[in-house]
Amino acid sequence: MEFVDTEPALKEVAVRPPVRVRKRASLLRYIWFNRYLYFMLVPALVYYLIFHYIPMYGAVVAFKDFSITKGILGSDWAGFKYFEYLFSQDKFWQVIKNTVVISLYRLTFGFPAPIIAALLLNEVRVKMFKQTIQTVIYLPHFISWVILGGILINLLSTDSGVVNNIIKLFGGSPIGFLSEESYFRSTLVFSMIWKEFGWNTIIYIAALSGISPHLYEAAVIDGANRFQRLLYLTIPLIRGTIVLILILRMGGIMEAGFEQIFVLYHPGVYRVSDIIDTYVYRIGLTDGRFSLAAAVGLFKSLINFTLLVLANWLSRRMGEQGVY
Repeated sequence: MEFVDTEPALKEVAVRPPVRVRKRASLLRYIWFNRYLYFMLVPALVYYLIFHYIPMYGAVVAFKDFSITKGILGSDWAGFKYFEYLFSQDKFWQVIKNTVVISLYRLTFGFPAPIIAALLLNEVRVKMFKQTIQTVIYLPHFISWVILGGILINLLSTDSGVVNNIIKLFGGSPIGFLSEESYFRSTLVFSMIWKEFGWNTIIYIAALSGISPHLYEAAVIDGANRFQRLLYLTIPLIRGTIVLILILRMGGIMEAGFEQIFVLYHPGVYRVSDIIDTYVYRIGLTDGRFSLAAAVGLFKSLINFTLLVLANWLSRRMGEQGVY
């Protein structure tokens, strides 16, 4: 019988480091190999640390009777006093309703717009024409709402606005697009879509560019027409991107567009346009009620976080990729 010396193998097993140590060493080697890429992440990480994570400590103001002279640490604790006050105010629930309604309008009509635009641009074969259209629809994104607000006021004015002049030319009565409650929300949503839909097409165009041309060639050989290729090939292949963007939009459902509304609204349309952000601005910066404003902001953040988690969970339940 031949005997095999197993002592060297036993020694090797004995000196082999634990799995956790090996994984840690492998991770460190991976980070070192990609050190330049991680180094490029440093500015973004510093930005989020300074402007997003460190200021989270200020959320405790919502639970204190904040005084500028005493500071955050020196101010007296108030518990849930400001939350109880908020929930008892009819005005608070009015701004919650306005925020949700405007956000749902923007989501319903604004979310499909860049998808449709990207699909249409993807079918354009003349490169110069395609680039021209892209440039034209991208440009409004770079116009500040302050400037765009002035343009909208001049265009939609009931006295000398171009739009109302055309309406009066055809025998109609002037419409107060920015002064009447029944038209103000629609004007907000339409102007937002016009300004942002072109810029939002970029991510969908990038997703469409990743689709292999061989798939379209195979579909043509199988006899699929252009509409069938769009319906059964293009849309399913970018569905993951669409779901991901939808999840992120759901997480921001309580963000109704502060800058746009702040530029365009006025006391005459507060009942339908006053949202959480403008309400926080008035009670916080204008009235100096910082603790109350912090309570409103914290409540809004909790709602956004809950909606984001719920949308991500539903996405995973449907077999799609989530944000985490």
